[in-house]
Amino acid sequence: MANTSIKDFYQGKQILITGGAGYIGQLLIDTLLEFEPEVIRILDTNETALFNLRQKYRHNSERLRFLLGDVRSLDRLHHAFRGIDIILHAASYKHVLECEYNPIDAVETNINGTSNVIQAAIEKNIKKVIFTSSDKAANPSNTMGVTKLMAEKLIIAANAYGGHATTFACCRFGNVVRASGSVIPLFEEQIMSNKKLTITDPQMTRFVIPKEKAVELVLLSGLLAQGGEVFIFKMPAININDLADAMIEKYGMAEREII
Repeated sequence: MANTSIKDFYQGKQILITGGAGYIGQLLIDTLLEFEPEVIRILDTNETALFNLRQKYRHNSERLRFLLGDVRSLDRLHHAFRGIDIILHAASYKHVLECEYNPIDAVETNINGTSNVIQAAIEKNIKKVIFTSSDKAANPSNTMGVTKLMAEKLIIAANAYGGHATTFACCRFGNVVRASGSVIPLFEEQIMSNKKLTITDPQMTRFVIPKEKAVELVLLSGLLAQGGEVFIFKMPAININDLADAMIEKYGMAEREII
């Protein structure tokens, strides 16, 4: 395995991405298509996003399958996972405030949904499951981070669930640059609209990772996983005020508002 390239590992495989219509999911699709897998199944709850993906990838339709479904439904996963080799589990609620104000839903998707993925993967003899986690799972202070940490613990523990052949592992990354809802496009929109930059805490730091490195981490985790690992790239950290200063310098003047 040490001499196997990432492309060789995914070539000819049947892959399923939960939350595949999201930002990370689409990045994974773009890269995986270059590796010539047999099929990529894209599972997501967002009907409009799946429709848009079908239009975007219409020239690769022979390799892609678009599945409307939710990780909260174990029955749906049983059907979706048939014949799959590798699962990249990216479906989750990721926004801190939304999870804070809707904690039950965060638990249902991030924790119970991950439990469903584990159960269905074992029952369908999936070879590898890679869970995409967050740096907020480290010493979590909010609901989102807690649910991500619990999901990690479930994934790691799944390797010892009994006599099965599925390998489970996690990868963690920070804020993916320009991911939907992340701070850089938010600040950019606020500056362009002559709004105040909304900063929760001027002392806050963010770990950031380019989209290319985020995809590399997920796919490399699939190649290297032996069971129970949490793969993490070293990531640069930036103070939120320094980021605001850099974006104001790039795009123009803006005031700040501590919220």
